[in-house]
Amino acid sequence: MNSQERRVNRTSTTDESCSQEGPARHRFDRDARRIVIEHVQPQVDGGRFPVKRTPGETVAVTADIFADGHDQLAGVLKFRRPHGIWQEIALAPIDNDSWGASFVVSEVGEYEYVVEAWADRFGTWLAGLIAKADAGQDVGSELLEGAEIVQAAAVTDNNLRLLEIADTLRTVSLTTAARVAVARDALLSQQMTARPDRSKATVSDPVLRVTVDPERARFSAWYEMFPRSCTTDPVRGGTFRDAEARLPEIAAMGFDVLYLPPIHPIGQTDRKGRNNALSATSADPGSPWAIGAAAGGHTSIDPGLGSLDDFDRFVAASERHGMAVALDIAFQASPDHPWVTEHPEWFRHRPDGSIKYAENPPKKYQDIYPFDFESPDWPALWDALRDVFLFWLSHGVRIFRVDNPHTKSFRFWEWVIADLRCRHPEAIFLAEAFTRPKLMRYLAKAGFNQSYTYFTWRNSATELREYLTELTQTELQQYMRPNFFANTPDILHEYLQSGGKPAFEVRLILAATLSAAYGIYSGFELCENTAVREGSEEYLNSEKYEIRVRNWHQAGSLSELIARVNEIRREHSALQFNHSLRFHDTDNPALLWFSKQAPGDRVFVGANTDPHALQHGHVRVPTWELGLGSNQSYIVEDLLDGATYVWRGDWNYVRLEPSERMAHIFVIRGQA
Repeated sequence: MNSQERRVNRTSTTDESCSQEGPARHRFDRDARRIVIEHVQPQVDGGRFPVKRTPGETVAVTADIFADGHDQLAGVLKFRRPHGIWQEIALAPIDNDSWGASFVVSEVGEYEYVVEAWADRFGTWLAGLIAKADAGQDVGSELLEGAEIVQAAAVTDNNLRLLEIADTLRTVSLTTAARVAVARDALLSQQMTARPDRSKATVSDPVLRVTVDPERARFSAWYEMFPRSCTTDPVRGGTFRDAEARLPEIAAMGFDVLYLPPIHPIGQTDRKGRNNALSATSADPGSPWAIGAAAGGHTSIDPGLGSLDDFDRFVAASERHGMAVALDIAFQASPDHPWVTEHPEWFRHRPDGSIKYAENPPKKYQDIYPFDFESPDWPALWDALRDVFLFWLSHGVRIFRVDNPHTKSFRFWEWVIADLRCRHPEAIFLAEAFTRPKLMRYLAKAGFNQSYTYFTWRNSATELREYLTELTQTELQQYMRPNFFANTPDILHEYLQSGGKPAFEVRLILAATLSAAYGIYSGFELCENTAVREGSEEYLNSEKYEIRVRNWHQAGSLSELIARVNEIRREHSALQFNHSLRFHDTDNPALLWFSKQAPGDRVFVGANTDPHALQHGHVRVPTWELGLGSNQSYIVEDLLDGATYVWRGDWNYVRLEPSERMAHIFVIRGQA
């Protein structure tokens, strides 16, 4: 092959590889737009999932915007409700080709936002004109160019004043200085800024979304209780009517969400006995999570609790006390659930035809059948589960704690939450998923408004600093809202088992101040801390398997402390958000020292994370942020008991003795 043939063949190969039929990696649509928009934030996974806010919160948007050459740029942040009219806010330069603007969301539902940018022809022209004129150079051509730019803008709305200015810029009988002065007039710049040439603007892609949730999705205090334990007789379980009697006491502690475990009929087959025993007596009520019996399934009330009318009355009574009822949704069935016989195809079967019960080796749950989300009849299963939510929504429930969502299809959650929020944007979903970090994060992305966390297992000051920094200062803050439950019916951490009342006090205060949403399970206020055995996180005589009769007025109750902490949370907006959390220096590693702030409000919290021993030392106050001198005296007040202290400068002494107090919640009252 000669050199000419080789050249021809190379050309032929190149032409074929760059043709429209060639590999996709060689394709690029030609486009005359010069502006590049990159790294629009906030966004989650390239815009696949929305960021989250509540009404009144700000969405601060930034983007990298640049173009070839030296043109000046301009742009806007555009936002709207879906299918609404775009509203625009001018972008402002930040640094290094970064730009930013923000908007406030006001309504529950969805918002969309994009960034649009263009070359500022007038601004670029004016800067060049001024530079040349100030240098004494001839600007005759530039003035004619400017006249064309101004006239083009005037045509957009037939602005006679701009047309006059365009004529002035091109009038050679006037002195150059006079024409330049007209060009430099600030009023001209204002009018031209209002009429930019956006014909070659670039718009960011994709359109990004914000989900705006009810305030309780961000700021709420949860109390979990078993209605059947609202009784004085362990043989006869409590009813919804009995549970109403507890509402004033729970409301007085300052809770605004009352969370109930499953309230449905409980199966008899393989019913668990006390302390999760494999055999049950006729007096054992069984686990509420073994859902379904002859009386019905997920849309029925356990007969021992009362009727559906009784439930409706309970919901209304809770609302009168300022509390919303949250209902546990556990998508699993007892062997006696009606669906087991009506829809056996919705469950997994063994080779012998029997249905597989739930297992988490070595644990076995013979009283529970999981649903098969890969069932050939999965669309009908999904619809039926969606309808469970719709049923309880029709009975006034707007908050759902979902049991073990990570063991169900992620696609199901994306679909069902989107469907439900389209009908009920005020609905709130809490993911109870103590699982691997990436699974927890994905559930939050998929639509859950709140998430259980690892707070229970983060007890030292170092562990808490690291974990809270991750939750509040990384991308997680845009879509994952933590709910810090200090205990649950399933989890009694060794810290509470061994730390006694001081451990309960400090965990309460930390949960309630580190996170805007937190919760406790009933019995916490009584410092119940006996495990079923050493090394276990299960309660002895667990309420999951029996009726617990308690004396709520016994000595040593934390109810007054809980009430005061919740009162402080309501009074101080700084504690109602997470994004402002900042940790500050201490000289004792057992002390945790942090602050939160909101406009006009800043709260400091100091805590002893060691419930067994006195811890003391110095904590550093960022006086330079507070307008205080480095050697100035000022008064701090402990909101827990009203005690005041005179502090001076940055470093000040704290002493936290478990028998006296485990934490301070401080505000600075001014100069001493």
